[in-house]
Amino acid sequence: MSWIRISEQAGTDDPAAVRAKALELLARREHSRLELRQKLIQRGFSTDRIESALDQLAEERLLDEARFAELYACGRADKGYGPLRIGRELRERGVSQDLVDTVLAGLENDWLPKLRELHRKRFKSLVPTDMAERMRQTRVLRQHGFTLEQIKHFFARLGGQEIPLSIAL
Repeated sequence: MSWIRISEQAGTDDPAAVRAKALELLARREHSRLELRQKLIQRGFSTDRIESALDQLAEERLLDEARFAELYACGRADKGYGPLRIGRELRERGVSQDLVDTVLAGLENDWLPKLRELHRKRFKSLVPTDMAERMRQTRVLRQHGFTLEQIKHFFARLGGQEIPLSIAL
């Protein structure tokens, strides 16, 4: 049995309780509509009341999918993640593809500096000296969600030789 506070169990049909819990969650951090819905369902609130509360919060711009997506993307980019991974994570959180594309386009000029910083932290800015090391570094950077083109461009600026597309995949 999952642990639910008695005060939360008592107010499952009370619209004010749903709104209060949603506001409490939003006060901690921004949420996507999907995340907030899931958290409220976990706390035992009825789906009808949840949808009504979420609609009202969205109308009041207290729940803002675009604001959530932008803050989430910037935070993840600051932690060294690239556009592929951030885009996937946003979609998993219920953000529309159009909004994901818009947010990632807004960060277009940030990817190379973020990639450079990740490389510095992870590899101490060491230029790969052989193909095996180049492939290892490429694999790590790809796992962080950077595109192959971004990585190739980064290595070219780093002074390394071109890496064949077929090898890097």
